[in-house]
Amino acid sequence: MATTIVIRAGEPADLAAITEIYNDAVLTTTATFDTEPKSVAEQSKWFQSHDTRHPILVAVLDGTVVGWVSLTMWSDRRAYDDTGEVSFYVKSEFRGRGLGRQLTHAMIDEARRLKFHTLIARVAGESSVSLRLCKSVGFIDVGVMKEVGRKFNRLLDVHILQLMLG
Repeated sequence: MATTIVIRAGEPADLAAITEIYNDAVLTTTATFDTEPKSVAEQSKWFQSHDTRHPILVAVLDGTVVGWVSLTMWSDRRAYDDTGEVSFYVKSEFRGRGLGRQLTHAMIDEARRLKFHTLIARVAGESSVSLRLCKSVGFIDVGVMKEVGRKFNRLLDVHILQLMLG
C-alpha cells in the first residue's frame, strides 16, 4: 500500500466502520457464522464487552477504518484467563494487501504485552486465505469440528488453531 496504515486502539467513534466491515463479512463470506447483519447498537454491546485485557485494534488509512482485530475472552471460567480468541476483518477492497497479517501481528504483540499464554482462532474450513494467514504467523491447526455451521446452504467445518505465546 502506498500510504501508511496506522494500527491503534479501537474507539467508540470507530463503531460504524467496524459494523460496516463486519456486516459485509456476514453477508458475503464464511469468516463469521452470523447470518444476519448487526446494528450499530448490537455492535456497541459487543464493543463494550471488550476491556483493556481484551482489546480491539483498528487499521486506519487516510482517516478511514479499513480493518479491525479483536481479542475476546475464550471462556468466562477463570482457568481460561490467559487464553484469548483472535478475530480479524478487513474491508473487502483492502483484502489481499497484507492488512490482515499486520492486524494479526499487532494483536499478537498486544497479547504478549498483556501476558496471555495462548491464542485461539476459529476459521471456517473453506476460508483458505484466513487459514494460510493464521498459519503464516505461527498458529497451528489443533483440530477440526466437522459440519458445525450452516451458511449459504452449506454445512461448514471449523478449524481450531492455536498459538502458544509463552
